[in-house]
Amino acid sequence: MTAFQSIPVSLQTILLLVASNIFMTFAWYGHLKNQATAPWYIAALVSWGIALFEYLLQVPANRIGFQQAGFTVGQLKIMQEVITLAVFVPFAMFYLKEPFKLDYLWAALCMVGAVYFIFRSG
Repeated sequence: MTAFQSIPVSLQTILLLVASNIFMTFAWYGHLKNQATAPWYIAALVSWGIALFEYLLQVPANRIGFQQAGFTVGQLKIMQEVITLAVFVPFAMFYLKEPFKLDYLWAALCMVGAVYFIFRSG
């Protein structure tokens, strides 16, 4: 058994989703800094290359989460959206040098509500 397999499957799902989202955030927004002067189609090809790694993590994350951890598709989607915001805000602030906006906090609070509703029973 590998070290990753010894981690509870729900945590495996979350870790894979976080890693996949880091790749996807770079694929979607990294070109704004790194490929700013390149033609759009070059930026798109680079982004597709980065996004491949996102898919190599996202697909197993969803399979493990759904088949082994018992998450519903809705729960997986909401987890992904929360992770997206948690990855995007530091990326925007530290990598793209965007200022922090209070709207990020309000969006996060809305996500807390989404998590509550999607994970509550009944």
